Amino acid sequence: MRLWLVRHAQTDAAPGLCYGVTDVGVPMEATLAVARAVESRIPAGIALVHSPLRRCAELAQAIGTLRPDLAMRADERLAEMDFGAWEGRPWASITSADFDAWTGNFADGLPGEYGESTASFMQRTGAAFDEWRASGQDAVWVTHAGVMRAVQLLHGGVRRVEAAAQWPSAPIDYGACLLIECR
Repeated sequence: MRLWLVRHAQTDAAPGLCYGVTDVGVPMEATLAVARAVESRIPAGIALVHSPLRRCAELAQAIGTLRPDLAMRADERLAEMDFGAWEGRPWASITSADFDAWTGNFADGLPGEYGESTASFMQRTGAAFDEWRASGQDAVWVTHAGVMRAVQLLHGGVRRVEAAAQWPSAPIDYGACLLIECR
């Protein structure tokens, strides 16, 4: 069984902006370039599941236009993590005390005072991952870097991340297409 994870194209948000669940846009030409780059890598007739956020929904639609054989649907569980009051703010404006408070209680702390805990994020992503595995079918997810990192952990058997140092830190490029294979 295979799961292709596709990250949306580069957004038009200012560099260094925190925009987890903030519905920022993507230039259409960037979305179309990613769609053209990945559509030939996706097998015929599989499910194309996407985050409902515009940056992913538009990419899924562009892929679907090129590949009408794909069964497409949105799934709220594939949305990026919610960073609470930090949403729409430059990362550099978040005090080190606030950031350290979150990373010091990485599993259960709430970023931006009322955001989504890493444990909740992993549970929601894990539910989608478990459903995919139970389906026994190949699929492609159009999603975000945070979800892609969570899936890497889930694939490795990690369901809960206690420390920030355990979170994958390798960069995931805009438009990246990663393949997860399960038995």
